Amino acid sequence: MSHDYDDQNIFARILRGEIPCNKALESEHTFAFHDIQPQAPVHVLVIPKGPYVNADHFAEAASDPEIADFTRAVARVAREAGVAEAAGGNGYRIIANTGPDGRQDVPHFHVHVIGGERLGRMLPQREG
Repeated sequence: MSHDYDDQNIFARILRGEIPCNKALESEHTFAFHDIQPQAPVHVLVIPKGPYVNADHFAEAASDPEIADFTRAVARVAREAGVAEAAGGNGYRIIANTGPDGRQDVPHFHVHVIGGERLGRMLPQREG
């Protein structure tokens, strides 16, 4: 799989300030913003500032400081949104869609932090 990064994808444009967003958090290597089509009361997208296509690319090419900052930012988003158990919340889901079969729509690595209500099962039960 190619990791050619498209610097015109919507998240790259948000990072450059070309498209407005409702910012939730910003750190040295990470940016987070509220999803414009939330699937739950809390739905925040967390993205690295670096040009990484997907989870595989991020894991193999990002620096240790980028990876640590990103991981801590995800936890901070959940805390600040009140869904982390440490913040008195009842939990949340982290989703990273990767590639066509994983239904990744934007070719910039990102995770969805989703919560604020009891969520349904992650995937429907499969027969067989």
